[in-house]
Amino acid sequence: MTQEELLEQIYKKDDKAFTLLYDMYAKSLFGVIFNLIKDREEAEDVLQEVFVKIWKNLDSYNENKGRFFTWILNIARNAAIDKLRSKDFNNSQKNLSADNFVHILDDPGRMINKIDTIGIHEFVKKLKPKCIQLIDLLFFKGYTQQEVADELEIPLGTVKTQNRNCINELRNLLKV
Repeated sequence: MTQEELLEQIYKKDDKAFTLLYDMYAKSLFGVIFNLIKDREEAEDVLQEVFVKIWKNLDSYNENKGRFFTWILNIARNAAIDKLRSKDFNNSQKNLSADNFVHILDDPGRMINKIDTIGIHEFVKKLKPKCIQLIDLLFFKGYTQQEVADELEIPLGTVKTQNRNCINELRNLLKV
């Protein structure tokens, strides 16, 4: 089937023509999308959206303005760029998957294996009371250094210095 015949069938909303269209162009369009997004699942979702757009907007294709492949390629590229700019996509990229940390857990030489996530409190309890309070606020309660300075009514520079000193003490405890 030629491209012109295929387009005729698609204009008639022939399901078989749509399947043929997908088979002909899906790999190329996926490559373009994946190259921009770099996430297989997201790229597959965008590819599906692209084919829906092609199917719904085929009437806007004008063969006098360019080749059909160029037209669908632009749809794919624009959809991928829209996805990259979307707030949901950007937020999902900020949240790291647990898969990113599997290699840390599997490495027996890593410090994380000397403690468990609950046991870190036992190491912190061995520190000076000031360090316990500081680490509790910064790492367990998620305060910023400025918030800790405000909470403890001490200068920000003091918080930074004490934080560095306390972390060094904690490192020394973990080396044992």
